[in-house]
Amino acid sequence: MKYAHSITYKYLFRMSAFTEKKMFKQTRGHRTGAKHFSPNRWQAILFLCCAITGAMYGQSQDTILSPIALKSLSLEDLMNIEVTSVSKHPEKLLDAASAIQVITNDDIRRSGASNIPQALQLADNLDIAQGTSASWNIGARGFNASVGNKLLVLIDGRSVYTPLFSGVIWNMQDVALFDLDRIEVISGPGGTLWGANAVNGVINITSKNAKETQGWYMEGGAGTVLNNFEALRYGGSLSSNTYFRVYGKYFDQNPAVFDNGTGASDSWYRGEGGFRLDAAASTASRFTLQGDIYTGKTNTTDSTQGDAGGGNVIGRWTYSVSDVNELTLQTYYDRTHLIAPFPGSLNVPGGSLGDNLDTYDIDFQDRVHIGEMNQIVWGVESRFTHDVVSDAPVVAFIPNVLNQKLFSVFAQDEIKPTEKLSITLGSKLEHNDYTGYEFEPNARMQYTLADRQMVWAAVSRAVRSPSRYDRDLYQPDPAYSFPYHLIGNTTFISETVITYELGYRAAFGQNVSGSVSTFYNNYDHLRSLDYEIIPPATLNVFFQNALQARTRGVEFSGDYQATDDWRLHCGIDLFAEEVHVIPNNIDLNKGLNETADPTKQLFLRSSLNLPRDIETDLSLRGVGDIQVNQGSTPATVPGYFELDGRVGWHAMPKLELSVTGQNLLHNHHVEYGYPGSTREEIQRSVFGKIAWEM
Repeated sequence: MKYAHSITYKYLFRMSAFTEKKMFKQTRGHRTGAKHFSPNRWQAILFLCCAITGAMYGQSQDTILSPIALKSLSLEDLMNIEVTSVSKHPEKLLDAASAIQVITNDDIRRSGASNIPQALQLADNLDIAQGTSASWNIGARGFNASVGNKLLVLIDGRSVYTPLFSGVIWNMQDVALFDLDRIEVISGPGGTLWGANAVNGVINITSKNAKETQGWYMEGGAGTVLNNFEALRYGGSLSSNTYFRVYGKYFDQNPAVFDNGTGASDSWYRGEGGFRLDAAASTASRFTLQGDIYTGKTNTTDSTQGDAGGGNVIGRWTYSVSDVNELTLQTYYDRTHLIAPFPGSLNVPGGSLGDNLDTYDIDFQDRVHIGEMNQIVWGVESRFTHDVVSDAPVVAFIPNVLNQKLFSVFAQDEIKPTEKLSITLGSKLEHNDYTGYEFEPNARMQYTLADRQMVWAAVSRAVRSPSRYDRDLYQPDPAYSFPYHLIGNTTFISETVITYELGYRAAFGQNVSGSVSTFYNNYDHLRSLDYEIIPPATLNVFFQNALQARTRGVEFSGDYQATDDWRLHCGIDLFAEEVHVIPNNIDLNKGLNETADPTKQLFLRSSLNLPRDIETDLSLRGVGDIQVNQGSTPATVPGYFELDGRVGWHAMPKLELSVTGQNLLHNHHVEYGYPGSTREEIQRSVFGKIAWEM
């Protein structure tokens, strides 16, 4: 029975990667070049991290960054960065009552990341597993399967999840990393402010104002896996208060490999261009217009080719009535085009599934202070989507053309009864065409223990509204899947979670900072697989809401400025989950098809500036065993350690040369996928880069 469910995962996994071929074939080998974790090794590493952290907090010397640090921020500067994802208004990172981490532009540059998933590896509160050359599974606090659907991702205020399966197709998302300002990563619900699908976390990617990117920027390079890449950007001004930039970029990436080291033939390439314009009509009024267009193709192991492309345009107007009262109006249009090939086998003919999605969105927000105690943020949003699907022989969506409307209103009040205590209450009311009204409340408390030390707690409710995958997916011809036949379920309802969180964040002097977050999640109405028997011998299978789950965990992150030129970082994630079938219900997969999560992760990073304008960065990550439940029986992806490193040299003030190595500890290792001859592994990669600003 499990195969009937896993085949639907294969369809969507093909759509997101265009590369998965027969990944659920029931073969059982599990060779890997990665090292396994043993309990003793984990205990030793955790003890070492705790010892390092203890040493951090014992240090009290002030640290002043040397001129050689260039664009790097001190830890004190980092804690004072203004973030907006937690409260939808600017606040210092140190004061944000949430499990939030910030990835700065300089963090991305020094890591050598070449795409968004690689940049997100700098966030300790995420689980990132690469399955093929062009596919990643990215989640927070569990449920990180191949069609993960509980993480909301925004790029400059534009939601990039697809209503096809309520997830993110990561190889369709790209940005000019050199023009990013920061990435804010929240683990935990964000439904009150951001709406449905912000169940386990929110990723908010923000680019720089055009005024900050004036002049020419050029970069290029080549390597073993990242075959070649080029990018060009120019920024200028139209007047004393109007600035613009335009950019173009391209990359060509080589394929991943199978466990025997042979190539998987899933190379891919992508080209993208865009613009941004920022104008300030006055000190109070600001306007932004920006857009992107992209296209790319991905080869597959069956010598077919997938196609992805699209474009978007965003307009945003902000008016500051006063320092404490600000209005924002944003609208965007987004177009995505996707062709996913389905090669034939046995009695199943080949073909391609196509999806063309148009999204129109308008969002208004108002922030105002009432008296001395209350800061209120409220807003309304309306979204319209037009989705057109062309069927493949073995997978289809009914109806092929679907128009959907989404409307929401939210309000949140931050109450400050004393200087040290802050209480936040709010909720979002959202209406979708599938389930009607959804209610997502939130209560949050923040208390200042001492100078630059804060404890916070929260209780939140969030929902994951149904997608077309849940309601409309079906198999056009039962003969291709006999005796199983997948049909849609128009009664599928929203998944829900109630989350309890407790956290602590502190900065000690100028050289030590850290945070600890704990959580307990109670999920209901999770997706399951039900069936009905149609005489004489057909079994109709469909999605139902018959699962519940409990998850809990701890997230630790700490930074230590060891010297003026040397910064250390340590992150630890511990996680546990229990999924079970609701009494008097059934799930053909016994609750095993929605999770693929490590119970422990470790992150260690070092950033060191050397004489003669040389900088070195090392990043070690350890991931525990992952149980993958997409075959006939549960299987294991063995835990592994991997190391990334970068050496950069500022040969001139505006000229930088660098060499980056990724996954250096093994020739290739597996991060995701059911064991078998077609499971792919991620290779060691080395590439050189030259970057020049003028």
